[in-house]
Amino acid sequence: MRIAWVIVVANVFWAAPAFAQAAYVTPRTSFGAPDLEGVWSSLTATPLERPAIFDGPATTEEKAAAFVASSPEAFQADTSDGVGARVSEWWEFGTHMTRINGEIRTSLIVDPQDGKMPYSEAGRARLRQLQADVFAKFDGPEARPATERCLAGGSGATGAPLFVPRYNANYQIVQTRDYLVLLMEAGREARIIRLNAPRLPPAMRRWMGDSVGRWEGDTLVVETAGFVPGDAFKPSAPILVSEAAHVTERFTRISEGEILYRYTVDDPETFTQAWTAEMILHPTTARMFEYACHEANYSLAGMLAGGREQRASHR
Repeated sequence: MRIAWVIVVANVFWAAPAFAQAAYVTPRTSFGAPDLEGVWSSLTATPLERPAIFDGPATTEEKAAAFVASSPEAFQADTSDGVGARVSEWWEFGTHMTRINGEIRTSLIVDPQDGKMPYSEAGRARLRQLQADVFAKFDGPEARPATERCLAGGSGATGAPLFVPRYNANYQIVQTRDYLVLLMEAGREARIIRLNAPRLPPAMRRWMGDSVGRWEGDTLVVETAGFVPGDAFKPSAPILVSEAAHVTERFTRISEGEILYRYTVDDPETFTQAWTAEMILHPTTARMFEYACHEANYSLAGMLAGGREQRASHR
C-alpha cells in the first residue's frame, strides 16, 4: 500500500511541471515588453450589438453556423444598386463568430448585459440627425462624413476603439520602447500611442484622439481622449462616439494566435452609462496594401455635383 502511495505522489510531482508549462507565456521584445507586433485582423461574424435572434450572450455551434451563413445575405438585402451599393464585391464577412473562454459570443458588447449600446435620448437624437445629414447635406466637402473626405479610414474603425470595418480589417502593430503604433490598412491611418507619457493639453485635439499607454503586467492599457468633432460619427456602423468620450483599451496576448482586445467607452454626452466590448484579434498572413484614398477620390466631387443638381430640380 505504501509503495502504491509513493507511486501516486511521484506521478503528481513529475506531472506538476507539465501543468505549469501549459500556461501561455507571452513572448517578449528585445527590450522586454510583451510582444504584440505583427499584422492582425479584427474580422469576425459577431456583430457589435446582439441581434434579436439571440436570447443570451452565448450560443451553440449550430446557431452560430446558421447566423454566419445568413449574414452576407441579410446585409446585402438592399434594393439599391450601382457603385457603392451594398450588393458589391468589396465587402468582407467574418467566417466565424468570436469565441472567448470557450463561449461563442452573440455580441461584442458584454456590458450592458443586453448587448446593446446604451444611447441616451440626446445621444440617439444626435445619431439620427447625423444619419439624416448623410443623405441631405451636399453644400460642400465640410458637410460630408470624414471617411468620404479621406480624413479617417475604415468606416470609423481607424481610431479608438477598434470597430470591425466592412473591409480591410487588418492592423499592423509596431513597437518601440516608448511608442506603439497601430496602422490600419483602410485609410492607412497610423495611431501613435505614447507610452508612459503626459497627456496633451485639452485644447489640443487630434484625429483618432490623444492615446497614452502603459503596461500593466502583460496587458497594454491605452487611454484615449481629445477627439475632434469630425471623427465622432462612424457612418457605416452607424456608431456615435462623441468628442467628449474617454476610451480605455486593453490588449492582452493570450495565445500565439490571439490578442484579447477589450475596451470601455465612457461618453456621458451620448450614453446613459459606460459600455464595454471585447473581441479577438487574429494574426493574418495577408499583405498590407496602400490605400490611396485622396488620389482616387472622384466620388466626392460627383456626390456634391449630384446633390446640388437634386436641390436645383426641387426648387
